[in-house]
Amino acid sequence: MTTLVRNAWYVAAWSTEIDQELRRFVLLGDPVLLFRRSDGRVAALEDVCPHRQLPLSHGKRIGDTVQCGYHGLTFDTEGKCVRVPGQDRIPLSAMVDAYPIEERHGIVWIWMGDPQRADPDEIFDLPQFHDAGWHAHHGGALHLKSNYLNVAENLVDPAHVSFVHETTLGNAASENVPVHVSTEGAEIVAWRWIRDAEPIGFFKAFGGFSGNVDRWHYYHLRLPCTAYIDFGSADTADEIAEDDRDSGTRVFALHFITPVSENYTIDRWMHLRNKAVGTEEASAKMDAMFETAFSEDKAILEAVHQEEQRPRKRRPIRLAIDKGPMVYRKRIAELLERERTEDASGPGNGSYVFHD
Repeated sequence: MTTLVRNAWYVAAWSTEIDQELRRFVLLGDPVLLFRRSDGRVAALEDVCPHRQLPLSHGKRIGDTVQCGYHGLTFDTEGKCVRVPGQDRIPLSAMVDAYPIEERHGIVWIWMGDPQRADPDEIFDLPQFHDAGWHAHHGGALHLKSNYLNVAENLVDPAHVSFVHETTLGNAASENVPVHVSTEGAEIVAWRWIRDAEPIGFFKAFGGFSGNVDRWHYYHLRLPCTAYIDFGSADTADEIAEDDRDSGTRVFALHFITPVSENYTIDRWMHLRNKAVGTEEASAKMDAMFETAFSEDKAILEAVHQEEQRPRKRRPIRLAIDKGPMVYRKRIAELLERERTEDASGPGNGSYVFHD
């Protein structure tokens, strides 16, 4: 049974990945053709010709249409076949799916589910994207041989940082600090503060901290699989309050998780920061640290996924720190169940009268 939620916005690519060339991507197990139209907008089509199944990405552009490289069937950006060489009649079934696309902040978002439900207002955003006091920087793309659920769970789990990222994003000072979890809103949030402790490697390098700091991690997970981590540090002597994080060195690490298949995931990551605004030297320095940390996650997640494919001798255990991930799995299951069924009850059904 699939774990892939279709009625959601996913990141298909960075804007810089898409140009006038025909490029094939695989999203939620489906091949997708992406290219820029003559007006600069991104077009997204099912990447398979309905005639002999050749990927349309093996064909060529003719203006804003795509000609199949096998027998010349030609499709517009709405997925409609507009030409069949050798015959005038175009079969109604000669079509491919066209997917809704939105492009914002240098990110190409795609909707792979019911197009009637694609609401652009649901696309992920943060106020800091629009604030001149913050610097936005696109990072890279982490390719993981893992189901996306494990990747997303890792991003609402502050407890792993002390052990997986000992030299970059965590250290031993946080091992026994309680994790707070909130599951009341649309996002699952897990967080903790570590007071009067040695700074982590990331903020020694980027923030220039040498003495003890107060530091925080707030992990936000938005269904189905977009995560952002609000983390930072301030001198312990400043005694900053929890709602005064902007006065410290504050970073948002954003993770746009795209399931390629049940066994393969791409995590495109970027960051927003309130220090060294406009300085690309700082961006490069932070990229190097993030790449080190994320390679540590990759090793863990791929090993977990590989073991999950083996027969289990016993049931896995759950700990107190698993509250966020457990709620996340339950919510994903609910989304999948709604996609598997259709609500045909309709209004005005007199057979049942509900009082709740």
